[in-house]
Formats: sequence, C-alpha cells, structure tokens
Amino acid sequence: MYVADMMRQSVAFHRDRTALIDEHRSLTYGEAWDRGVRLANALIALGVRPGDRVAGLEDNNLGAADLFIGAAIAGAVRVPLYARNSAEAHAHMIGQTGAVVLLTDAAYADGVKGLDATVDCLRHIVVRDAGYEDWLASQPAEDPHVVVGDDDWYVIRHSAGTTGRPKGVGYTQHDWLVNCRNWYCRLPLLQLDSVVGHAGPISHASGYLFLPAWLHGSANLLFGGFDAVKVLDMMERHAVTHMFAPPSMVQMLSAEPSAAGRDWSALQCVLVGGAPITDATAQAGRRVFGEVMHQVFGQTEAVPLTEMTPAEWFSDVPGSTPMRAAGRVLPFVRIEIRDADGETVLPLGEEGEIYAQCEGQMREFWDDPGHVHTRTRLIDGWVRTGDIGRLDVNGYLYVLDRADDMIVSGGFNIWPAELESAINDHPEVVEVAVFGVPHEKWGETPMAVCVVAPGSTLQAEEVVSLVRDRLGSYKKPGRVEITTEPLPKSVVGKVQRKVLREPHWAGHDRRVHGA
Repeated sequence: MYVADMMRQSVAFHRDRTALIDEHRSLTYGEAWDRGVRLANALIALGVRPGDRVAGLEDNNLGAADLFIGAAIAGAVRVPLYARNSAEAHAHMIGQTGAVVLLTDAAYADGVKGLDATVDCLRHIVVRDAGYEDWLASQPAEDPHVVVGDDDWYVIRHSAGTTGRPKGVGYTQHDWLVNCRNWYCRLPLLQLDSVVGHAGPISHASGYLFLPAWLHGSANLLFGGFDAVKVLDMMERHAVTHMFAPPSMVQMLSAEPSAAGRDWSALQCVLVGGAPITDATAQAGRRVFGEVMHQVFGQTEAVPLTEMTPAEWFSDVPGSTPMRAAGRVLPFVRIEIRDADGETVLPLGEEGEIYAQCEGQMREFWDDPGHVHTRTRLIDGWVRTGDIGRLDVNGYLYVLDRADDMIVSGGFNIWPAELESAINDHPEVVEVAVFGVPHEKWGETPMAVCVVAPGSTLQAEEVVSLVRDRLGSYKKPGRVEITTEPLPKSVVGKVQRKVLREPHWAGHDRRVHGA
C-alpha cells in the first residue's frame, strides 16, 4: 500500500463530503483531490519524476494541502522547510536532499529568491502569488496514477539540529502510513463528522494527524497564520473535535479572555507535543477546554513513543507522578533505559539514556555517506534518542533532559529541563533557558536566563527561591540573568542552550568544570 492510493480510495468513498476547511472556504474530497491532481501534473511537467524531492515553504494554508496531496499523487518526496529559517538554511535543506522544485508562499518568496541559480539541484521555484490559482486551474485534470512501492521514500523531515546542521530523516510510504495510524492509538476515535484542527503546520508535526483524518472521511481544518482569537473563533464555528498544538499555542489560546466562555462541547482532544509543557499551561488548557488534554512525545527519528490521555495525565497514580511525565509508552513501542555505554539495560526507576523502537522509525539519515551519522543514532535496530529519562512501573516515561546538557554540580546530576519547567511556572517568566557554568567549589552550577516582558519586576532571588522550594537546594541556580531579549533558537525553534553557555566556558578546554 502507498499513500496516494489510500487517499484515492477515500476520495471514491467520500467525494462529496467536506475534506478541507481554511479561513476562506471549504472543499469537498473531490475538489481537494482535483487540486492535488492538477499540482501533480504541474510537477510532472516541470520534470519531477517518482522519487524526486520537492520542497515546500508555506504557512498552514490551502497551498500546503495542495502540496501534501499533489506530491503524493506525483510520487514525489516532500521536503518541508521552516518559515523562520534563513536563506542559508533553506539552501542547506534543499541541497542536502537534492530537491528539484520549491513551492513557496508569496510571503516567503524574497527569502528564497535566486536559490535556483545558486543551489545546483534546484531547477524551479514556484511562487504561490496572485496568479497561483489560475496557474493551478490551467493544469491537466486527469489523474496520472503514478505507482510507487511501499519502500519508496515519501517525505524527508529534518531533525532539530541542536548539534551541527539539521539532518534529513526519510519516511517511506509504508512507514508514514503506520506512523500516522499510531498517533491515534490512544486518542478518541475519528468519526465521519470529526473535524481535525491544525494549529501547528501540516508540513510538520500536525501533519501526522492529517492523513488519518483524510483516510477516515473526516475534515481537516487549516487555521492559517496563528492568531489566538481567530483560531478560537474557527474552532468553535467549525466544531473542532481533535486538534494538535504545541505548548506555546495552548498557552496563548487558554490565556485569551474569550476562550473560557465558548462552546467546546464538540471538542474531544487537544494533543500537545513538540516541546515540554509546564504544569501551569497544562492546567490552564484543562480549565478552558475541559477534560480533553492529551500529550504526545517523540522525535523526528522515532515518533510517537508515548501518549497520555486526560485520565492518565491529571490523576493520582500510585508509583507514578503523571504531571512530571511525557506520557505512557504506546502499545506498539519498545523503550529501554540504558547506561552511559548503551550496553546495559537499567531497571525500572533508574535514570539513563532513552533507546526506542517503533513502527515507522528512522531507517537512516538522508545523504549520509558511509552511514557515519546514522550509526551514532541507530544501534542494532534501536534509535538512540540522546534524551535522558526513566521509566516507572506503570509505563510512564519521564524525560529529564538531553544527555549532553546534563550539569554535574558537587557530584549531583542536574537536568536543565527540570529547572526550566519549574521556573516557567512563574507568571512573569516568558521563557527560560538553564545551562551549566563553571563554579570554583561545585565544579559547575546551573545558570538561568529568564526572559520577561518590559516593565517586569522579577528579581533573581525569586527565581532561586522558586527552584529551591520546588526542587531542593542543590538544584537552585547559582546565577540568574533577567532579560527582555528573546532566547536564541535553532532553525526549528528549539532554544539553543549551547549558544548561551559557550561564552561562560571561554578559556576552559572542557565543557565540564572540575571541582
């Protein structure tokens, strides 16, 4: 089975049902498929052959859905780009995957202008400007019926790239189908009248929920550029039943004054993922939307690994602390906690590096000669996540931090993410990063950089006291910096602790300071 053929079958069953909704219109399955067919034929006319890579730079709009559908019909391999990237980063992702065509929203056209002349593989840039609709309508409407195999590539998503440049992770046709299916394993079942809202872009994490909705005959709702009031209006008006949103969007939606007074009777699931969520944000979402908050954890190389329903998340479970967990291990996933050498599996309850196996996991990094990078992440069929965590007796997984971000202070291991979660609960903290800096007595000590709004009266001692009271004295930050400047982030929006940490280690030959 391959993606386009499964989508084609759903069109035959649901041709006149609503498939797509955006800010301006709704499309039936027949209408949405027709647009995808026309885009597929346009790509083929541009020289795209099965297996060729086609990049997309777009917001969460109808054009993104066109590419999602059209690339599958053409047998092309989608390469989602990140709207906030620099032209250099776009060039790297296009060049590294060998993409031959780039489709871009008009809003981002200036950022990629001329790349077809400087990136050898890139032959065409298609801009979705005022003429896009007429151009699309002018393409042939006959389904090309391109056939691909189960093990042919379907999409290449890029990892976070916290160390070095982002690396491409390819999914085959088969892997994408089983991966997307497993996202719904612990979520409320889809029905014909379900409406799946995408607050995050379908080109990235939210896209895992797009295909199952299409195959089931449900509707996918694209909110466009994120605006809290607009998203809430559209959620209520279209009776959204399922939605994916990163924690930052949950926070903004639940903080909107009008959110609590709306009709959320249709809403069954708000799936949160992509970053750690604070207790305050989770509870705020619960207060506004009701008992619908779910959580998912994974990474591009292996996802989904865990999910948590409201009953599993907001409850007292003997032997577990669900509010600290990233979810419960899914039925079709294996998780092991291993020692620093990766050779010994540790007992339940002990901390170590998380290794994972799941359907649809990475097979290799794209364009990795000799599998140099692949061999560091794929160990005897297990994905080495690079995350430190522990498993408890009830199957809850606790993700403590990245392995290479651990702080060793006075012989104690301290995980920055744990401190960040506590500090983020302070109402005046917009965002925070914690990392280790040298300390003469303890070897190193946590430093917290807290971003606040202009006019904030937050004092460093408040941050120290909060951590000391919540987590214990030995984990309190030895230094606190309060700033109104945003934290540095990677091309996929991950806070770059290493960029913040580096100046503090100037003159040291190691990034771990002996006591």
